Amino acid sequence: MDAATLLFLADVVLVLHTALALFLTFGLVVIWLGGWLGWAFVRNRRFRLIHLAGLAVVALESVLGIACPLTDIESALRGAANSAGYRGGFIAHWLGRILYYDFDERVFAALYLAALGLTLLAWRVVRVRDRG
Repeated sequence: MDAATLLFLADVVLVLHTALALFLTFGLVVIWLGGWLGWAFVRNRRFRLIHLAGLAVVALESVLGIACPLTDIESALRGAANSAGYRGGFIAHWLGRILYYDFDERVFAALYLAALGLTLLAWRVVRVRDRG
């Protein structure tokens, strides 16, 4: 595969990774806000299970010190293209700056665990609607 294709695939992974991070982050806010404002979709079981599972995986990865597989895939693609960092296009550069951070890992482990706790609490406060 040529370098341009590998970098394109790395950018696709970065966009998907960013979309997932935004879903997990803003999904928590939307669940609480939607519960307060009466938005029906925040009580959807599938939406809530996907959100909970995603946050649980992120929190577990963080506690265990495991890098996200999406980060590994993107890095491998960029490495295979002999690309160092985000020298590529505008989107790749800025999404990378938003998604990747330079803080102590323990700070993020605590934040992920807190978000997971708030998500679990939301199951009691913003109840999922029963089937049928």
